[in-house]
Amino acid sequence: MAGIAVLVVGSGGREHALALGLSKSESVSQVHCTPGNAGTSMVAVNHQVPDTDIEGIVDLAIQLSVSLVVVGPEAPLVRGLSDRLRANSIPSFGPHSEGALLEGS
Repeated sequence: MAGIAVLVVGSGGREHALALGLSKSESVSQVHCTPGNAGTSMVAVNHQVPDTDIEGIVDLAIQLSVSLVVVGPEAPLVRGLSDRLRANSIPSFGPHSEGALLEGS
């Protein structure tokens, strides 16, 4: 069975743990991270789109044809990343911008 492609957004230890766990899943065939870090590069393909570039991340998700975007840090969520992904019919694991304000404040 073919798995899905997933994009993990962020560059910290949390994102490394997420990428590592996803890479071990039989349901996942590809893991991409942006911007990622040295640890994520061992289990995923890193892309150099900063987590502050909301439109760049949306464009990358479209280009990679990912089935899910997992957002680690709060800042991109507060800036509306999940909203923009959902507007482009890309499932996102993370709250919409109004919900993220609770965590990011």
